[in-house]
Amino acid sequence: VWDMYGVYFTNHPDLRRILTDYGFEGHPMRKDFPLPGYTEVRYDEEQKRVVIEPIELSQDYRKFDLNTPWETFPK
Repeated sequence: VWDMYGVYFTNHPDLRRILTDYGFEGHPMRKDFPLPGYTEVRYDEEQKRVVIEPIELSQDYRKFDLNTPWETFPK
């Protein structure tokens, strides 16, 4: 429960991750966790190693323009 949801148990002797990587940040089953996650893990053939890169979320802040084209016509 702690690994996926972030529920902290008081006086628990050994809270550890069992389904996600040890360096994983966040708790993926929470509603505030984005679907693609925060990082992308891939193997780079040129560097011959695993590369961890941040993901650019295309919609950090969304502005809803509530004006419709019908409101621009004179009455």
